[in-house]
Amino acid sequence: MPRDLTRRQLAGGAVALTTLATLPMLAAAQGDASTYFRDVLLVDGTGSLPRRADVTVVGERVATILPPGGSVPDGARLVPGEGRVLAPGFIDTHTHGDPLEQSYDAFLAMGVTTILLGVDGSGPRIGDDLDLRTWLSAADRAALPLNVAALASHGTLRRAAGIPDAMRQPDDAALARMAAQLDRELTAGAFGISYGLEYVPGIYAESAELASLAQTVARHDGVVMSHMRSENDDEIEASIEELIASARPGRPHISHLKIVFGKGEARARQLLDYIAAKRRAGIDLTADAYPYSAGYTGIALLFPEWALPPSDYRAIVAGRRQELRDHLIARMTRRGGPAALLIGTAPFAGKTLAQAADEAGLHYADFLIKIGPGGASGAHFTMDDALQEMLVLDADVAISTDGGPGMRHPRATGTYAKLIEQYVVNEGRLPIEKAVRKATALPAQILRLPDRGTMRPGMKADLILFAPDRVKARSTYLDPFAQAQGFDMVMVNGRVAFEGGERVGAPGRLLRAAKVS
Repeated sequence: MPRDLTRRQLAGGAVALTTLATLPMLAAAQGDASTYFRDVLLVDGTGSLPRRADVTVVGERVATILPPGGSVPDGARLVPGEGRVLAPGFIDTHTHGDPLEQSYDAFLAMGVTTILLGVDGSGPRIGDDLDLRTWLSAADRAALPLNVAALASHGTLRRAAGIPDAMRQPDDAALARMAAQLDRELTAGAFGISYGLEYVPGIYAESAELASLAQTVARHDGVVMSHMRSENDDEIEASIEELIASARPGRPHISHLKIVFGKGEARARQLLDYIAAKRRAGIDLTADAYPYSAGYTGIALLFPEWALPPSDYRAIVAGRRQELRDHLIARMTRRGGPAALLIGTAPFAGKTLAQAADEAGLHYADFLIKIGPGGASGAHFTMDDALQEMLVLDADVAISTDGGPGMRHPRATGTYAKLIEQYVVNEGRLPIEKAVRKATALPAQILRLPDRGTMRPGMKADLILFAPDRVKARSTYLDPFAQAQGFDMVMVNGRVAFEGGERVGAPGRLLRAAKVS
């Protein structure tokens, strides 16, 4: 095979790339050594049954996938598979934080090779600069431990356009400013837009405002991801309808699918059937979920809208304290009481709301009033295990963490390890090939990542090597920072990023959405 043809195929992702004999030449031409995985159990991300194989990586891409028993190319690093699973790296469609400022080693430790930022309506930024393009430029120059993609963020766009947080109906000029900035950020490589409709300022935005932005997103074939208006049992279908309407004609995506206060597998099946019916009707509706029955967010969602910024909170407390107190008691009673909220913010971290209030000598409602809506974040135990597990196990629901560095919730350090340990190994409710697909090919499809998420010659070599029975999610709600174990090697763009229980490189890069012609 001619050398120039092979290199063109390698760059373009062709299925048949090369022969073993040409690998040393390719490696030298690219300035990269090759890696040879011998006798692995290939789980390719497509959902196909696992098979034994030898896999060669050259430069940034998978070069060959052959039956086991071949010889190691000259100059290649040999990695004995010993029957361990070799799979595409996990793609997290809902991640918090900023890799320019924080460590994502815990994500590598559980097999994550790509994260998506800018979720829940709030995006990463450089200082006070609200333009995502500034952050993208900085990320382009940074040494990243894993691949990073970003969404434009509705709340950030709103503030960049000078729209007051509590304004419900921005004028046409303000909407035009938002749309223009959104177009610039999508052109620069954002993968779509996110909404955070339970948070300020998204809580004040009406459906017409959101729908006006969807036209811009659709022109770029972007995704519209939403922390929806409500995830409550009696409101979730209406929230999904709002998402579909506000994303039209674009692609709506439900962030962290759950039913707060819902109970049982039957309710989960009812919601999944509802979503499936939307797909059959031609709506490209997708969702992700995490395998835990507690969410994690700020206590602001406990407070009434009239007590949230930009209201004068001191004046609210002075003039409407009893009304506020009654609201908080009613809200927390429905949410399981003060023992069902585990605070994750200093100086109360690791204590329930009941414990923190008792130590302060206050009724829990008075404690909440004292610290205010911005006073803490925590794990809210408002979901039913049986219901949530049905959502997580559904073949059409991707897996995400909704986590970030420093978050006091085990989802930030254990999500993908728990997926393997609990549902694949311990309970046998999910075959390994189906579990991997939900964390790789499915999120790649949602984000339109054409060269990641599956393993075949020509795809980017974001790979993980592990023995499923040795994978452990060690973190708990009381010990949320314990890193996962069992992912022996994590390769990002053809280079090892994590091995032997620690990060060994920074081969990640900023990913930009492909331009739509």
